[in-house]
Amino acid sequence: MNLSKILLLLATGFSVVSFGITGCTTQQQSSEADTQEPAVTVQQTEAPATTTTEQPQERPGDVPYVPTPQPVVDAMLNVAKVGKNDVLYDLGSGDGRIVVTAAQKYGTQGVGIDINPERVAEANQNAQKAGVSDRVKFVQQDLFNTDLSQATVVTLYLLPDVNIKLRPKLFKELKPGTRIVSHAFDMGDWKPQQTLNVDGKTIYYWVVPENVPANLR
Repeated sequence: MNLSKILLLLATGFSVVSFGITGCTTQQQSSEADTQEPAVTVQQTEAPATTTTEQPQERPGDVPYVPTPQPVVDAMLNVAKVGKNDVLYDLGSGDGRIVVTAAQKYGTQGVGIDINPERVAEANQNAQKAGVSDRVKFVQQDLFNTDLSQATVVTLYLLPDVNIKLRPKLFKELKPGTRIVSHAFDMGDWKPQQTLNVDGKTIYYWVVPENVPANLR
């Protein structure tokens, strides 16, 4: 075999080897790309779940959510004689209907307190739809940690044991003359000044006295 043939065979061999290396590299890169691609897809899917505008609910609520019927809402506001100079606090405000109705009908400023972020979001939406967002606000908060000192009217639809537990706080923070209205449940030994019946539902009405009896504190 002469020198020219040997050189030709060597050149051909290098080309084949080079092609083989290139092919393996291309296949390896393609395989790595296929392996990495699902990770990108998962990241894109999971990212929105980390974004939220609501704070977590700090503890379970004291009562189940049951809306107060609108005729009862109207009667509660009527017995308390709410007006444009009042500040109404609704404890356990749910969808916000008591606060919103007071603002719509009487121009009352209102604050709704609820521990459930879904209820607070719903109440804010209802206030916007009713056009009273400038007069009311809804706060996600534990009602037992809420400062009630600015209220002139307080509305409730809680449970008997919650009302009893709340009573000392009401006496401590509310000014004499503040009106309190409860749907369905009383406050134990603290006798209401008025009791109403509306569509089979009971409404209790109190006024915070100047001097609170020791047995009620």
